[in-house]
This record gives sequence, structure tokens and C-alpha cells, in this order.
Amino acid sequence: MTFNQAKHFLSSIYREIPFPAFIGSILSLGLGSALAALFFFAWLADEVLEGDTKVFDETIRNFIHEFADESLTTLMNLFTMLGSTAFLIAMSVGVFLIFFLKSRRRAAALFAATMAGSVILNFALKLIFHRVRPVPFFDTPLPSSYSFPSGHSLFSVCFYGVLAWLITARIRNRSAQILIWSLTVSLVLLIGLSRIYLGVHYPSDVIAGYAAAFFWGSSVVLVDSALEKRKKLRQAQGLRE
Repeated sequence: MTFNQAKHFLSSIYREIPFPAFIGSILSLGLGSALAALFFFAWLADEVLEGDTKVFDETIRNFIHEFADESLTTLMNLFTMLGSTAFLIAMSVGVFLIFFLKSRRRAAALFAATMAGSVILNFALKLIFHRVRPVPFFDTPLPSSYSFPSGHSLFSVCFYGVLAWLITARIRNRSAQILIWSLTVSLVLLIGLSRIYLGVHYPSDVIAGYAAAFFWGSSVVLVDSALEKRKKLRQAQGLRE
């Protein structure tokens, strides 16, 4: 089967799937992903509490630190700034206002809920686990908060990931969608890497931040998809009437 034949075959399947069923599949996939992220976080948290991630954390930290140089440190400081609380708060206010002024009220509300929830989630988890931060590299000042999970990782997934979803779910340009998601994933990974490189987090902190954020972000995506499904069904019912 050639590429064009395969593309035509998949397109024909897509056209045959009723819209509610297609959205239902998205909701099921999103729910499954959210639950998987939740169980993974619970397992990782248990491993951290028992001290079973110590070898993994130190091995990864030392490996990444071997690549340290002045220019890379400057770059990593830039990426860590893009995931900082102050920067993302300022950006969140701007994004909310843009959605609101563009009459994207649902997107504005969901985005505000995402960021507010991420702050609460990060604060609660850090207080629950009380993990002391590692000794930093490069004399990097240590934040006063606890180490597990990484707030930068959690906030960056919630901010950039949910923002990417809210944008790409509302545009039809496939190339733009791919570009947005590629940039989003790359940026989120680099922000997490910067925290390990600078030595202010253990790798397990960063992974846990991703998992917690993925669970929360998937929940927001599920709500957005469900509301969109209800909107489309009401529109279809209105046309039939």
C-alpha cells in the first residue's frame, strides 16, 4: 500500500466515524492517560519515600553534570526562567486576557482553572513529601520550597501543554498543530532538564512533576472535550429541529 493509498484509507475511516463516537474515543483515551499518570506518580512517590531512587537520581545528575560548560549553563538558566513561577504567572495573566478579549470564554476559564489548580497541587504535594533538595551545582541559589515534585516541571506542563491544547483544538491547520506541539514538548523537556543540570532537583522530582501535571492537564482536556461534544450535539439537534 502506498502512502497516498494509506492516507486515503485513513481519511475514509475518519469520515465514517460519527462525531460523538470520535469524541467519545478521545475522552476514553484522555481518561486512560490521566489514570496512568496518576498511578505512575503514586508508584514513583512510594519509591522516593523508600529511598529506592537514590542510585538512579545520582547517576543521572552526575551524567548530565559532565556536559557542563559556561555557554550551556547560560542556556539552561534561560530555560529554567521560562518555567519559573514569576514568569508563568505574568504569562498566565496575559494568556487569560487574550482568551477573554477574543471571546474565548471557555478557554479562558479552563486555562485559569488549570494554573490555579497547578499551584494548589504543587503546594500540597511538596508539603506532603517534605523532600529536601539536593546540593546544587554552580552555586545556584536553592528555592526555599521542598524538592518533590519539581514545580518548574509541573507548571510548565500545565501552562505550555494545556495552552497548546486550547490552541490546536481550535485550529484546523495540521502543520501549525504539529509545529505547536513539537515546540511545546521540546520546551517542557528542556525546562525539566535545566532543573537537573543546575542541580536544584533530582531527576525523580522532575519526572514526578511531569506525571502530576499530566494527570491534572489531562483532566482539563477531558472537560474541554466533553464541553465541545455537548456543544456539537446541541448544534446538531438545533439543525434537525
